[in-house]
Amino acid sequence: MVGSYYPKHVRPHRRHDIAAAIADFVRKNTVFVIAVFLAAVTCVIVPPDGEYLGYFDFKTLTCLFCTLAVICALKNVRFFTKIAEKIVTFAGNARSAIFMLVCITFIGSMLIANDMALLTFLPLGYYLLSSTGKEKYMAYTFVLQNIAANLGGMLTPFGNPQNLYIYEKYGIANGEFMRIMFPPFALAVTLIALCCLPIKNEKLSLKSRDFAPLPKAKTVLYLLLFAFSVVLVFRVIPYWTGLILIPAALIALDRKALRDVDYLLLLTFVAFFIFAGNMSRIGAVREFFSFLLEKNTLVFSALSCQFISNVPSAILLSQFTENYRDLLVGVNIGGTGTLIASLASLITFREFVSHGGSGKKYLAVFSFMNFGFLAVMLIFCSFVK
Repeated sequence: MVGSYYPKHVRPHRRHDIAAAIADFVRKNTVFVIAVFLAAVTCVIVPPDGEYLGYFDFKTLTCLFCTLAVICALKNVRFFTKIAEKIVTFAGNARSAIFMLVCITFIGSMLIANDMALLTFLPLGYYLLSSTGKEKYMAYTFVLQNIAANLGGMLTPFGNPQNLYIYEKYGIANGEFMRIMFPPFALAVTLIALCCLPIKNEKLSLKSRDFAPLPKAKTVLYLLLFAFSVVLVFRVIPYWTGLILIPAALIALDRKALRDVDYLLLLTFVAFFIFAGNMSRIGAVREFFSFLLEKNTLVFSALSCQFISNVPSAILLSQFTENYRDLLVGVNIGGTGTLIASLASLITFREFVSHGGSGKKYLAVFSFMNFGFLAVMLIFCSFVK
């Protein structure tokens, strides 16, 4: 009797705890769950085979891991806290400080690619707003930084991953590339600047100051490791060397940084690579996209990004058109819109939720602003060629 007594009372509680834990995991990692579900569905349609290995951009995954690890190390030595304090002191008010954050992200995406810019400057945005008690601007600021990263990177061949692919596939000259992308780039600058105006000119003051000095030796070493991760992006050094040097350095200096890496974000990218790769192999999908591109390459390349992201769209659609100008513009402005329109947007969402932000609130702000940008830029680019 004793043995049958406890299951009746204990097991329901255990089942409830497990269900609650699963529900909490799904709530905090909604995009990951959706990505895995989509990948699983397409795996049924396109059974796993040798071609799956070609789906994965190992360079992107490696650079993401290396950058995430170094960013965690810089967080642990309070580097972003100190930079946030400097911005508060210089800017003095919320509008100027957020504008500076957005500009830094915008420029950074032109130099070190959109995903790397977000990995670097989103933590700075969090520390700046949380240390001044302006968390109410967190969702708006993160969305602006996300848009700035996606659209700022479109001016240079290495600013966005899809740019590099199209630049190399069609052999576009540097001058022509910048001539094609300058009009939408100039519009993006204007729109982003205008979006900073509604932020109130509230005075900023730090809730508490961190008077402890940065550990100079570690900070310098971590900044050198970050510079090394940037060099990997530019293919100056084989990307696989990052998997050797950076983990080895952090094992010696800060093992916690390696434990803190957002591995679910990396797995989210893996799942989306599988989904996009499988979609490109479905005959009906390929025929559908081929038909649409004949109608309007610009519009339909931007729209395809909303469903399979901009990098897979660039790879898939380039098989069916020689109109690289409209394809290039389309997959860049198509990075705005849905959360999966640009995989870099997943970084922003994960960063926001990881700091305790409401996913629903973020998605509401994100969708309103991103679809607004997408509509304005599509109309503009349809007439300005």
